[in-house]
Amino acid sequence: MAKDKAKPKRQLGGIETLPSGSLRVSVYAGRDPITKDRVYLRETVPAGPNAEKEAKTVLARFRLEVYERRHPRTDATVEQLLERHLADAKLGFKTKKNYGNQADKHIIPAIGREKVRAVDAHVMDSFYSELRRCRDHCDRKPRTDHRTNRAHDCDERCKPHVCEPLSESSILYIHQILSGAFRRAVRLKWVTINPIDFAEPPSPPKPRPRPPSVEDAAAIVNEAWKDPDWGALIWLTMVAGNRRGELCGIRWRHVDLSRGVIHVQRAIGQYGKETWEKDTKNEDDRRIVLDPESIAVLSEHRDRCEQRARGLGATLSRDAFMFSRDPLGQTHLKPDSVTQRYSRLVARLGIDTSIHKLRTYNATELLTAGVDIRTVAGRHGHGGGGATTGRHYSAWVSEADQRAAGTVTPRMPARPLVADLPPKVEFDPKHRFEKLAIELRDRIYAGTLAVGLPIPSVKKIGRETGVSPSTAQRAVQLLSDWGLVRVAPGRPTFVAPRPADAAAVAAESTQESPSAPMTAGPEAIKLEVRRLGATVASLQTQADPSDTESLHRLLLGAVKRHGSQPHEIDDFELIVRRPGGDAILTTYVALSP
Repeated sequence: MAKDKAKPKRQLGGIETLPSGSLRVSVYAGRDPITKDRVYLRETVPAGPNAEKEAKTVLARFRLEVYERRHPRTDATVEQLLERHLADAKLGFKTKKNYGNQADKHIIPAIGREKVRAVDAHVMDSFYSELRRCRDHCDRKPRTDHRTNRAHDCDERCKPHVCEPLSESSILYIHQILSGAFRRAVRLKWVTINPIDFAEPPSPPKPRPRPPSVEDAAAIVNEAWKDPDWGALIWLTMVAGNRRGELCGIRWRHVDLSRGVIHVQRAIGQYGKETWEKDTKNEDDRRIVLDPESIAVLSEHRDRCEQRARGLGATLSRDAFMFSRDPLGQTHLKPDSVTQRYSRLVARLGIDTSIHKLRTYNATELLTAGVDIRTVAGRHGHGGGGATTGRHYSAWVSEADQRAAGTVTPRMPARPLVADLPPKVEFDPKHRFEKLAIELRDRIYAGTLAVGLPIPSVKKIGRETGVSPSTAQRAVQLLSDWGLVRVAPGRPTFVAPRPADAAAVAAESTQESPSAPMTAGPEAIKLEVRRLGATVASLQTQADPSDTESLHRLLLGAVKRHGSQPHEIDDFELIVRRPGGDAILTTYVALSP
């Protein structure tokens, strides 16, 4: 009897022809571990002579990816990978604790049981979306958040659960933990590539330093001086910019008051109630130079410490901690206790800040004073040649800004006057000159025609708008009637200045400055050539500032050297001064014929 033929094995995935002629490859890849939705690997191959061949290649690649997920080289889960990573990684005590807490609270409950090989960019993006939905990973069902897990009677502290997203900085922190763990998985050959590299992490938060103002800083240190020891600690934080752990770890052998130098090489770490002595954050070994006032503050503080030790019949050891509640300085302060005491101090003053902001205050004050950014970075223990300092602590003030602040302004032309223009005259224009006046008026109020600068000549207005010079002249006269321009015979028409500048206008209209009287006859003069209010040339010569013919020739020559035509002379004016002085002798303008 013939054996029944074996049932053909179902092929994984397939190729579909779309109406456009393109080929869509689709392979089922399982279910999303977070949302439980069906996941497909899909790719569309454009139509063409080789489309079928390319589609088969894509199908084979998708099938291989799915096979590797279902048949990994190791059955290790994400939870097991994290355990291995935290055990082998060279991490600080506090960092390892923080990594473990994030893994226990967020990573393991969501994807801890997933096989390492099954994690890809899609899984990670879905995981991040879940963290943004609810930081407690609720099942979307109504529930009550109780004030304690122990048996209790509910009160107003037991409230209905409300989903709150995990912050972007916390999600980025989790991303960094998983990235390091999967790099280890690649080295262990548990996976061939790091899937975290293909996930989309949150953008790093922008540094937003909020140092206390100078007034707030003064109030804080004055309040701290009520306890001299506490005042010395706050003072040193402000002037040296130390971290709180570094302040707690300074011993008297690290301080050279004769030279005014503090050697920062150790710090105190704290996690919960546990404290330990360790290297500084970046394992740097730096020296901070102190100013005379700070040396005096620490000298007085040392005298108090020595006096307390003598009161117990002992001598203050060089190995004693500089800040300590123990009279002999044998125990250090706890960083969290320093933070809590400082928080109570600023709360009494009504100032919203933290002790870390004193580091920000120190950095911004140094940069404001012109200290170069590398020096500030060295005092704060930042690496990267000042990159960290520039990124975190000088968002408001930077060394480059200080150098550039006064560079461009002296080269700028004089800015136009700021005027209180009269209210707009609203009416229904009927004639062409009235409509033209409305257009020019709107340009004045918009600032296109600036206060204190000339408007185009009547001829130019006529050419630009296609009206006759008489129509343009009537429009300008209407602007003058509204008080928007100042018309003077033989001179350009200027946008009217504010009433407070009436005296200056009168002086200018007479072409003479009261503080710089003119004398008859040729003399050394300094000429400034302006075109429409902007300086285009400067020169010195011998001429009579009261001789209009000489000034006209000088202005005409400057117009030609500028590359303009003689008929454009009405756009120019000549400011006449004496060499070495700023007082204006006269201002000459000429109209084209």
